[in-house]
Amino acid sequence: MSEAANPYAAPAARVDDVPASPAAEATRREHINHEASIKAVGILYYLGGTLITIGAIATVAGTPDPAGLAIVALVGLLGVAQFFAGWGVRAFRPWGRIVGCVLSGIGLLGFPIGTLINGYILYLFLSKKGRTIFSPEYKEVIAATPHVKYKTSIVVWIFLALVLAFIVIAVGVAMIGGKS
Repeated sequence: MSEAANPYAAPAARVDDVPASPAAEATRREHINHEASIKAVGILYYLGGTLITIGAIATVAGTPDPAGLAIVALVGLLGVAQFFAGWGVRAFRPWGRIVGCVLSGIGLLGFPIGTLINGYILYLFLSKKGRTIFSPEYKEVIAATPHVKYKTSIVVWIFLALVLAFIVIAVGVAMIGGKS
């Protein structure tokens, strides 16, 4: 019995992964660090938007004053905008970049830390690499190079662990100090 007549035989078609073009891979590798930083900003927008919105909703119950409700509504709207900015930035949507730039422009008023952080975010969005990452052509590069991944440095993981440990210790000290 010939192999072609066997209905249980494995497919005879050749199935290979199509390699990415060298230009697309080079572009992705050149921009991968910037891409990871922009995605991290998107996570910060998600986190900030969620916390601000929950805080605004919780404050509504304790604010009978109409002027206070207007301010709480404005803050809640800012939280929702941050959440949507996080969604747009993480998906590299051009409108997410615009909303992120507006929110970072507002964040520049938070002198000195807010100014530094939001200045860096504006750099990420408005630099040449940032404009490239939010372009439709770069989406094609991402689709052609799914195997190119960002690798976080061990130094960053150690720094993150130290910051997290500091936060846990600070919260623990505040809780113990508050009981006295």
